[in-house]
Amino acid sequence: MAGLIIEQVPVLNDNYVYLVHDPETDETAAVDPSVAAPVLEAAERLGWRITYILNTHHHHDHTGGNRDIKRATGCTIVGNDRDADRIPGIDVRVVEGDTVAVGRQVAQVFEVPGHTVGHIAYWFADSAALFCGDTLFSIGCGRLFEGSPAQMWDSLSKLRALPPETRVFCAHEYTAANVRFALSVDPDNAALTARADAVDRLRADGQPTVPSTLREEAAANPFLRADDPALAARLGLAGADPVAVLAEVRGRKDRF
Repeated sequence: MAGLIIEQVPVLNDNYVYLVHDPETDETAAVDPSVAAPVLEAAERLGWRITYILNTHHHHDHTGGNRDIKRATGCTIVGNDRDADRIPGIDVRVVEGDTVAVGRQVAQVFEVPGHTVGHIAYWFADSAALFCGDTLFSIGCGRLFEGSPAQMWDSLSKLRALPPETRVFCAHEYTAANVRFALSVDPDNAALTARADAVDRLRADGQPTVPSTLREEAAANPFLRADDPALAARLGLAGADPVAVLAEVRGRKDRF
């Protein structure tokens, strides 16, 4: 079975929308469409018809294009049942453990609260592709607008446990700023230093830094390393619970 073809569509200032295409059935999902026009234009250029929208959470920069794309294509909108009243045009409500099929490609749904209480992620195992919205970024994680540090740590731990070759298709180009912060709390991390150099080269060439892989993130992302004793000690939190370490790192990032 052929894997997904994934087209990255940059929109707004730093958002990414993804067109996820199954070449065997010609079904296509738009993941977190902030706006409609560039997404519809990209699909037309590729000769793809959007049949689904997969929303990770309710924020307008992830759902703002829902209704216009649905009007243009008749697509089906998928989102978290717990957030259904905040997702425009939702048709299919999913929860933890459900699956979503785009043609013959099947995604497992994970509930990953923290950034919002209704955040979900979609993992296409056969294509090693994770669409995680604003829960996990390259070298970062989302702000805790609605959830708690404990929820975010549980969510990040759930994603970290996926196969290391999984590609992380997050929803924003935040990596350069995230790297600058991460180096302030974890300057001796060789994996982070290598990632910083790679990010500098990519951005200098005008290239995206997304996707990364979970292998890269587990080694270099301080939010995924809140249970690492070395990081805790460097923050003055030796022996602390990972939730306390994550809360400290997130607090420092918010003030950075």
